[in-house]
Amino acid sequence: MNRILLASAFLLATISAAFADGIPSAVPAAVGPVPAAVSPVPAAVSPVPAAVSPVPAAVSPVPAAISPAPKAPAPKLVEPHLHIARSNLAGHARIALTFDACMGQADERILSTLVGERIPATIFVTARWLKRNPAVVAVFLQNPDLFELENHGQNHIPAVDAPTLIYGIASAGSPQAVRQEVEGGAAAMVAAGIPAPHWFRGSTAKYDLSAIGEIRTMGYRIAGYSVNGDGGSLLGAVITEKRIASAKDGDVVISHINQPTHTAGEGVAKALVDLKAKGTEFVRLEDVEDMGDDKTTE
Repeated sequence: MNRILLASAFLLATISAAFADGIPSAVPAAVGPVPAAVSPVPAAVSPVPAAVSPVPAAVSPVPAAISPAPKAPAPKLVEPHLHIARSNLAGHARIALTFDACMGQADERILSTLVGERIPATIFVTARWLKRNPAVVAVFLQNPDLFELENHGQNHIPAVDAPTLIYGIASAGSPQAVRQEVEGGAAAMVAAGIPAPHWFRGSTAKYDLSAIGEIRTMGYRIAGYSVNGDGGSLLGAVITEKRIASAKDGDVVISHINQPTHTAGEGVAKALVDLKAKGTEFVRLEDVEDMGDDKTTE
């Protein structure tokens, strides 16, 4: 009996020890609450990777290789010549005097010479000049045997249908603007009691060929010239007088009648008296046949 009890006690103790060796502890000694090798945010990973910037350095908002569109080439301009039929009589040269009335006032030195000496001339007027000089317009209209009034445009804008600058003046810049310059000048003339014009001369007397074609389709002849009398009214009295006095049979002279403070007007007036004394025949453009280049009168 005792032998049986001892054997049972030994067997129970052996089973208890074996069972205890097979159960791990609640927290193994080799495992801590948070492993030391693992951080909440790994050190090798940043919120924004260092190799990536918000705007890549190699890319700019406007690529450096793209430049502004190239400018359009400047239009080719012409300054047409105009001649009238010659008298072909020795000592009796035939000359057409033309005057531009661009803006401003009237040069009484020239006007009084034309009226007093009964010298005919063609006057190209702008709408702007007409508005400022109604009294002078009345003088023109009172002397229809002397003065032919023609169209110098609405606002003294060069009749060029592409954008450019001529002597610092911006051109009309489009076919529509050229048409407005011509039609606006004509409308102002008719409103002032002047007969509808047949000739047109643009500001600066320069054009491009396409604008010449446009103006011709409107029914106008374009008035060039062959003698530049006063250099835009910027020359002195002496050289102006010499230039106009040099006009020959068949020449068309251009000068200005709207710069009373310039000395050129003095030279114009003296040259007219001298030419008349030499037997020169003065005519208006409407009185004689004419020949213009660059298809301005064909």
